[in-house]
Amino acid sequence: MADVPRHIRACLDMGKIAFLAILVSGGIVLQILACALFDNWWPMLSVIMYVLIPMPLLFFAGSDSTSLFSESDNSWINAAKFLTGASAVGSIAIPSILKHAGLIGWGALAFDLSSYVVFIVAILSYICIGDGSDNYYSYI
Repeated sequence: MADVPRHIRACLDMGKIAFLAILVSGGIVLQILACALFDNWWPMLSVIMYVLIPMPLLFFAGSDSTSLFSESDNSWINAAKFLTGASAVGSIAIPSILKHAGLIGWGALAFDLSSYVVFIVAILSYICIGDGSDNYYSYI
């Protein structure tokens, strides 16, 4: 993209940020719909896990996101990977357990799990966008 004018490149970058914002907003809307449409606010328990997912990465891995995709001898990085995985499984387990206990219905479960999928797509999109060599997203 070296031959693309700077103003067009800035417009494309804002489009990427807008796409990420739309994905995150869509996930939030699906989470709220899981609760509001069925007049049952138990599915909001999975929001706790959504908040906990990035915490081990922030505390143990810091800004070194490349260490998450490689073999590491660092026990802190391995702990961060384990705790992140446990939180991600908990994001699926909480609505499943609520459905099994009879506290929520199939519709709320579907909305809650679709919210989780949208959030995962947003996270993966952010990682793919952030892998560029221009490093436009260092301020996010």
